[in-house]
Amino acid sequence: MPRDSGPAPTGIDPEQLWLRPARPRRGRKPAFTREAITAAAVALADAEGIEAVTMRRVAAQVGAGVMSLYSYAPDKDTLLELMVDHVSGELPSGAPPTGDWRADLRALAHLQRALMLRHPWLPAALATHHTPGPNALAFVERALAALRPTGLDGAARLEVFAQLTAFVAGHVAHETARTTVTRSPERAAAEARYLAAVAADGHHPELAAALAAPGRPLTPDATFSRFLDRLIDGLATD
Repeated sequence: MPRDSGPAPTGIDPEQLWLRPARPRRGRKPAFTREAITAAAVALADAEGIEAVTMRRVAAQVGAGVMSLYSYAPDKDTLLELMVDHVSGELPSGAPPTGDWRADLRALAHLQRALMLRHPWLPAALATHHTPGPNALAFVERALAALRPTGLDGAARLEVFAQLTAFVAGHVAHETARTTVTRSPERAAAEARYLAAVAADGHHPELAAALAAPGRPLTPDATFSRFLDRLIDGLATD
């Protein structure tokens, strides 16, 4: 991801980022906080996309000088880590597992989808996000507890949660992209005629059978639920 000009990034140190107090390295105490900086970056990304988030734009949002922001987030990658964990705080983490791991996993996936739909930049950010902060870890803990009845060991449960998150992120990215494309009724009708012609040519029997099958609800919620059920069914261990 492109970076702003400024101090060269030296890599993200999770211990420094999450376990030590956030404070500027030099100068007098500023009138803003790391939390305010992160919230401003999230608001900017929500409104204009992640590409709009630059240190200069965020500094303008909080009324700070650009250089002062580097005391809290030395580069955009660090700021992105802060943003991901900030919005992860919207995920409820305190609900105890019900004992039905499939139902719990479905509930977790729907919570993730709702979060990503509120913050459409999040699926892309997760692809480069490597250091879960306290909010993200609280949700991971909930997911691991929900998966305990599967009998999988801890490493496998982590893999299942990663697989679930990747599925949700990919689905939401596709879902969001489709909502930005305007398809005219004429285009939709032309596509339907084309598929009907292909299905009738005798060379695509599987496609013809699929198109002839009873239709299913195509609302975003229904489609996501069907795909999610197939994923979870594939994870069953009994």
